[in-house]
Amino acid sequence: MKKIAVITGNRADYGIYYPILKTILAHSNLELFLIVTGSHLSPDFGNTIDEILRDGFNIKAKVDMLPDDDTGAAMAKSLGKGIIGITKALELIQPNILLILGDRGEMMAGAIAGAHMNIVVAHIHGGEVSGTIDESLRHAITKLSHIHLVATNKSAKRIIKLGEQKNMVFVVGAPRLDTILNQKLIEPSIIAKKFNLDLSRPILLAVQHPVTTEINEAAWQMKQTMQALKKLSLQTILMLPNSDAGGQAMIKIIKEFKDCSFINSFSSLPHLEYLSLMKIAKVMVGNSSSGIIEAPSFHLPVVNIGTRQQGRQCSNNIINVKYNKVEIIKAINKALFDENFRKRIKNCKNPYGDGKASSIIVKILNKIKITPNLLQKKLTY
Repeated sequence: MKKIAVITGNRADYGIYYPILKTILAHSNLELFLIVTGSHLSPDFGNTIDEILRDGFNIKAKVDMLPDDDTGAAMAKSLGKGIIGITKALELIQPNILLILGDRGEMMAGAIAGAHMNIVVAHIHGGEVSGTIDESLRHAITKLSHIHLVATNKSAKRIIKLGEQKNMVFVVGAPRLDTILNQKLIEPSIIAKKFNLDLSRPILLAVQHPVTTEINEAAWQMKQTMQALKKLSLQTILMLPNSDAGGQAMIKIIKEFKDCSFINSFSSLPHLEYLSLMKIAKVMVGNSSSGIIEAPSFHLPVVNIGTRQQGRQCSNNIINVKYNKVEIIKAINKALFDENFRKRIKNCKNPYGDGKASSIIVKILNKIKITPNLLQKKLTY
């Protein structure tokens, strides 16, 4: 049995991991060990560890590394806590492979620990481009990883340019699409009833996170969005920001709009409910990567605000705007009522894969031979 340790730190990465975890569990030669950390362990973010347990996964280790303040310094300190805690978990598990995803501090801590402990690190969603500290962390994680499981050919080319071994870069697609394209989502009538939504009227899904290089503007940025939502008065499902620096300041702004009864806020939602809401929404607003990666599969228009996703490969469902309530309102109206735009996105193609990523990833993890040459990385230029 090959031991696969997986780090999950928040609601977003767990939803991406989900089909992979199920595929690993079903494999006769692989054994799954979950390390749960970050906002999963916090009641402020919905105690999403409970969702993991409800889905039937065993948790091998819990690592407390959530920032204790709304600052960049607190994020840096949490990284140190994460390295210590994840190292202890890996000492206990002794995995053959550590699987990590994306560009957050929890994954960086895991990559540092795994690389130092001579554990093969496999990284999903490397080689992408965006704003914030995520951009730097993503490429740093790539340099600490041994196996690269990327979503697109463009991402693969970037990783090879970073000096990584070409034969260790695999284009697998985006795992989240596996759930969208292969799993039955909740019926629109059922999901609408649960969230008290009227399917005959436009539904808006809002997801906006802080930009770590713009922490001082986080509250003002959120206020621009909230003022636009208030002006439009559409039935809105709003996901609260993540635990990055600036998130608490944004939440304070959201609370100032508590009298807007048409806006329902949630700290977290089960991944299947979130995807089911994307399916019935008429427009998505904010700066979440799910607007870039998942929304095209629903032919869902996305008003992408600001710099957080700057440079990401995207489909033609995206309308980019600045942090400006007038621009946001204009873009939402375009997404809802511009017939030419809506006709165009009915045929939009998702550049992030075809819903088969999980099976490809698990085959790679099973077949990969762990040798000294794999562990001893060298630049190719």
